[in-house]
Amino acid sequence: MQNKILNTELLVYICEGEGEKAEEEIKEWFETINIVGIPLNEQEKLNAIFSGEFVTLCKAEFSNSQSSHIQRWESYVKGPANRQQFLATALEWVSKGNVAGYMSAHRRDTNINEIKTYFNTVIDWVDSKIDDVYPEMQGLNWGELYERFHAKPYDHTELSAKVRELMHDDFVTNRRGIFEYVLGGCQDTKLLNVRLFDKPTMRKVYQQQTDKAKAEGTSNCPYCAIGHDANRQRIWKLEEMDADHVTAWSKGGSTDIENCQMLCKTHNRAKGNR
Repeated sequence: MQNKILNTELLVYICEGEGEKAEEEIKEWFETINIVGIPLNEQEKLNAIFSGEFVTLCKAEFSNSQSSHIQRWESYVKGPANRQQFLATALEWVSKGNVAGYMSAHRRDTNINEIKTYFNTVIDWVDSKIDDVYPEMQGLNWGELYERFHAKPYDHTELSAKVRELMHDDFVTNRRGIFEYVLGGCQDTKLLNVRLFDKPTMRKVYQQQTDKAKAEGTSNCPYCAIGHDANRQRIWKLEEMDADHVTAWSKGGSTDIENCQMLCKTHNRAKGNR
């Protein structure tokens, strides 16, 4: 068996790693060599392409599962440290999404001060703005949110209270969108995916409005009924109308039949969040 191993001829390929396509070539070879093991993630491939002191220092800081910072970081970063997820996130934030470009530009650096400082600045900013930590915070692009909102003044007590209120609101179905919604001034309700009126409620309200409109000789869209165009007396079909909050949800209006009205699609879109 020993002789069989020693006398076996091996086919050897040499990757020069030079020229314009060096990084692409290294990546292709690294993927080929590791193809039979656990599938590599993108950051592991990039670490191989841009190997050197910079990557070594980054891995020591962000990929050490025994680091005392892990417990704090994992509130905001999703994935295990030893599969490079913390490093991938730090690079994503500091590079504004151009990870490969950033690693290429810094591959010869002998320190990682910039990426360490930026990553911790983002984490500190989130900590200072929202008192409580929620599972929904994990994995959000806090780097992007930091860039968009860190210059705005906030009362962290009010901000935290609003987040807490929305977390307990049964009408909010996308709780991960709460943080961007609140940081953005509570304007874009699409981030929350607020639960809409169900079909039985829509049918009942439609029938009530239509019966009343026919009796009065006006449109079953309240906004059309007070207008002066050809739709003033038009009776819209159910499929031509949308359910609308009389009092906007963002202003405290509930999603129940008492706060529901049917509007023609044109007027519902024009009303927006008023």
